[in-house]
Amino acid sequence: METTEKTTITVKATIHAPIEKVWTCWTEPQHITKWNQASDDWHTPYAENDLRVGGKFKSTMAAKDGSFSFDFEGVYSKVDKHKAIDYTLGDGRKVANLFSGNEKETHITSTFEAEGVNSIEMQRGGWQSILNSFKKHVENI
Repeated sequence: METTEKTTITVKATIHAPIEKVWTCWTEPQHITKWNQASDDWHTPYAENDLRVGGKFKSTMAAKDGSFSFDFEGVYSKVDKHKAIDYTLGDGRKVANLFSGNEKETHITSTFEAEGVNSIEMQRGGWQSILNSFKKHVENI
């Protein structure tokens, strides 16, 4: 039996906010639609989230000029409040998000299995940009 090891990519951020605020912004659709984009010419006009093991999430990511959109969706495999959120994407790739912090700052580490179309650098850059957008959102509300 042949096994293929998947390439994983990790991105990180430190948010200057307490874990409770970070968790709320990460998990509630009214916040997800404000930060879930890699650049200013994209946005997330729709998000839904059933945050529980076996629950599903979906975010529609779209170019602001209307030229392209796609749904980013998956099913949760682990939800440990203020500590971890793991899920499997629609294409079968796995994602693990770890949260740690205190009343002043929160550290987020996201590790995901790479897809085979775009370069590792492009994928890392895109996910890091979204995490940076999240940081900006949380620190400015």
